[in-house]
Amino acid sequence: MGASVARQSVEELGGEGSILVRQRRDHAELERLMTRYEGREGTEEGTEEELERTLKDIVQLTFSHAFAEETVLWPLLRREVADGEELTARVETEHQEINELVAEIERTDAAHPRHADLVTRAFALIRQDIRDEEDLLLPRLQETCDAAHLRQIGTAWEIVRRTAPTHPHPSVPRRPPGNALLGVALSVFDRMRDLLPARYRRRGEGSSR
Repeated sequence: MGASVARQSVEELGGEGSILVRQRRDHAELERLMTRYEGREGTEEGTEEELERTLKDIVQLTFSHAFAEETVLWPLLRREVADGEELTARVETEHQEINELVAEIERTDAAHPRHADLVTRAFALIRQDIRDEEDLLLPRLQETCDAAHLRQIGTAWEIVRRTAPTHPHPSVPRRPPGNALLGVALSVFDRMRDLLPARYRRRGEGSSR
């Protein structure tokens, strides 16, 4: 097993544009946003509007990032790595649990008795998912691909990420072709929702998506 991508230089990870660098950059941004949310919650700076905006940024990045992984990266790992099926099944389970938690968060508001606990649990799972990817999955991908290939994968991943759904959809399959077939319609729906004020974005229905 190679070294965690968290401890390697940009050059060791294949250079700017490498999928490993792009993944780590998103992970760092997620950690920054979660730390910001946690630091402002319960303080005078942590107005409901500010916390909602930060949580929205976390949700959008989490789900566009995960969709691109499930569409581009994990199928490649299953094809190229002997234990790819086992490794990807682990993070797919984490992604599904995050989907279900965040879907529940989106059906509540900050005053809901369970809201803070749901956010705490979701952040813990996101952090666990990041550790598993940086310590287990991405080093295996690094072992199978040279720097040029890592940059090619990075380009494909970025294209998918920029057009991916930005909210949880627990009932959507975690694997192609199911997720890819539904991805375009879900992305349009999600990005229209993202333009609305929070009170209109919050969903009252069950987790049918």
